[in-house]
Amino acid sequence: MHQKKYAWELISEVGLAGAKKKPIITPIDTNVKLTSKDNDKIVQLNGKIGEDFGTDQAAYQRLVGKLLYLTVTRPDISFVVQSLSQFLQQPKTSHMEVALRTVRYVKNQPGQGLLLSSNYNNKVTAYCDADWAACPITRRSVTGFMIKLDDSLVSRKSKKQTVISISSAEAEYRSLATTTAELTW
Repeated sequence: MHQKKYAWELISEVGLAGAKKKPIITPIDTNVKLTSKDNDKIVQLNGKIGEDFGTDQAAYQRLVGKLLYLTVTRPDISFVVQSLSQFLQQPKTSHMEVALRTVRYVKNQPGQGLLLSSNYNNKVTAYCDADWAACPITRRSVTGFMIKLDDSLVSRKSKKQTVISISSAEAEYRSLATTTAELTW
């Protein structure tokens, strides 16, 4: 199951259809920490100190909404889209750059999607993880899980935890509890 046509429409809409840039292999750079305007009035830009001026809010919201729709069949971009969704009210130029990088990542394999297997042996598998204190603003951890029935993905989620964990072990236990609750449901 894929959304190849939708992905190509998104790529051409943002003007990257004819771009001959190097392929992107990750949807977000591992060293990037997205922050709000309130938490960083001044940022380092090309060796000069200056303000990170905002971007067109409507265009940013439209792009993030389209990426959100694409996550239905592309769980590999779920985390970055969840992160970008936090800045819909006051997007910065750096947020738009990450969103465009995500589109370039999708361009690398626009037909990627979910495999829904016809094999059936009633085996449920669940994976979970937590990124301790991932949010630089609130210091809350991000939990993520995926649940498979045989070889088919049936449930997945990436979300900030509701409380601040004191240790990485506590964040992992909270992630495990969230996954267990989803399995029970």
